[in-house]
Amino acid sequence: MTRLSVFNSPLLLGFDHMERVLDRVAKSATDGYPPYNIEQTGPNALRITLAVAGFAREDLAVTVEENQLIVRGRQAAEDGKRVYIHRGIAARQFQKAFVLAEGIEIVRAGLDNGLLHVDLRRPVPASVVRHIPIDGSAEGGEVLETGEEG
Repeated sequence: MTRLSVFNSPLLLGFDHMERVLDRVAKSATDGYPPYNIEQTGPNALRITLAVAGFAREDLAVTVEENQLIVRGRQAAEDGKRVYIHRGIAARQFQKAFVLAEGIEIVRAGLDNGLLHVDLRRPVPASVVRHIPIDGSAEGGEVLETGEEG
């Protein structure tokens, strides 16, 4: 079965990267462990908070790969001395990926009372106006392989 793309309009050029990002987000949205919050902490600041009860700082890794923030958790193997009557606190490994917009910076990550906080900053984009010269010819120039007009 072929999937219908929302980016197949001739008016949307160069959005194939965006389509791949949306596919990645849709796949990762189905896993709800560990639970997390995303909050705006300032006009250009965000904080992602993950509930990682039972994980020590050494059990967690926060990395940026391409345009993704990836949080991984893996607890060390237990010594086997504990006998659980009921085990309701999850101790499984996890990987949670967040797709970052261009330019988002990771400020810091900290662990406090079983919550992992990752602070992000969104830089204010500079407003750039580019003027395109209009030539007098009604016919466009031929585009060469190097991207120059001839």
